[in-house]
Amino acid sequence: MSIKKGTDKMNQINIQYYKIKIGELILGSFDGKLCLLNFRYRKMRKRVDDRIKKGLNANFVEHDDEILVKAREQLDEYLNGDRKEFDIPLLMVGTDFQKSVWDALMKVPFGTTSTYLQIAKNIRNEKAVRAVASANGANSISIIIPCHRIIGSDGELVGYGGGLPVKKRLLKLEQNNNMIGVK
Repeated sequence: MSIKKGTDKMNQINIQYYKIKIGELILGSFDGKLCLLNFRYRKMRKRVDDRIKKGLNANFVEHDDEILVKAREQLDEYLNGDRKEFDIPLLMVGTDFQKSVWDALMKVPFGTTSTYLQIAKNIRNEKAVRAVASANGANSISIIIPCHRIIGSDGELVGYGGGLPVKKRLLKLEQNNNMIGVK
């Protein structure tokens, strides 16, 4: 991964690495919005990073900012069972189809699951199940855009950028904390 050091704010995606109890993340912000929250060592890391860099015509620079601080705070609250919803401005970098899938993912309620088929139906494209699965896998804002809530039509856990054990932990965390009174 190429990271340029510098202070030029033009064409710069601020990134920070963040270790949490479920793995190490890379967080990125651009123009006051979160554009990256992903597992640092996922298989598609380079492809996801390249798509974001190209889409924003920018490079990664290790630099902290208010959005990244807020993202880390809200992630901690979520993982501690104190937060159900995030209120960080997001910048989704992808095709219109991918963005429609990611919008649909954000409508899957905390503590519940859905399927690729149901997401395809929700975006009124029932035959696009495989394309929905591909867009789900291309999600660069994990946890906040809850791709971990998508399971196979048979109820089995299927692929996740952070790995299936992490997906299982996130689903269990949400099911255990699906209570009234959490933000």
